[in-house]
Amino acid sequence: MDVVPFGPGSMHWDTAGEYRNLLIAGSALVLQTMHPAVGAAVGEHSTYKQDPWGRLQRTLISVQKWVYGGAEGPAEGQRLRRLHEPIGGVDEQGRRYHALNGEAWAWVHLTLFERFITLNRYFGTPYTTGQLERFYEESRQLGAILRVPEREVPADLPAFRAYFDRMVAERLEAHPTALDVLAAMRGTPAPPGLPAPLRRLWRPVGAGAGELTSFLTVGTLPPAVRRTLGLRWTARDERRLRHLGHAVAMLHPRLPERLRYMPLAYQARRAARRTHRPAPRHVRSA
Repeated sequence: MDVVPFGPGSMHWDTAGEYRNLLIAGSALVLQTMHPAVGAAVGEHSTYKQDPWGRLQRTLISVQKWVYGGAEGPAEGQRLRRLHEPIGGVDEQGRRYHALNGEAWAWVHLTLFERFITLNRYFGTPYTTGQLERFYEESRQLGAILRVPEREVPADLPAFRAYFDRMVAERLEAHPTALDVLAAMRGTPAPPGLPAPLRRLWRPVGAGAGELTSFLTVGTLPPAVRRTLGLRWTARDERRLRHLGHAVAMLHPRLPERLRYMPLAYQARRAARRTHRPAPRHVRSA
């Protein structure tokens, strides 16, 4: 697939830079590190324990560059691959791994698509079938930016659903890194730099931000994944999550754009509007 930069009018342009993505960032990392190669690479080489929000911030900036960077998006994808080229080794079970293993690289990318779906199901308006098909085509475009091997990317939405179910059932495991990520989240404070209206949303479920982070992570994981990890989730928990999701879905569209989008995305959206603003019409005097 040709590498085509994103721009205004794409669904990723309206979604990838939102602060709402913080609500599913934890579950995305858990899903990714349940893949044995990803779990081994992150466990050996990542700073998620020493600097959890720093790592997340660097990831979010990279994601925004893919979508809002225009011609710089593909360059960021290449930089990311170069960064991961030396990451490899042997895990605790004697299995060789490499960060750029085709299946593992594709899994990290494709979990982002699945998490966007989950985000809007819980904290927004669920996508229609047509929107899902369009968004998945854009996700394949994003895969080209990240140089994901095309053979590893399902061809369409039904194929993706079968792929995701198969990966959950047959490939993912209760990897020590995924369990460690879950444990580390309970002591994680609210992310620095979060706008005040969003910080207030960080507190309604538990006494601390770490507890809420853990709650959101566990609650937004697929039920089959929770079972694999041995995580408890009750009907009462689900109701609390739904109430919180409804509050976010009602508040989020009412916020000013600068409070809905992270700085890089907000600036790119403003610049695009200025570029495409129609020139003023001059009225000829009589």
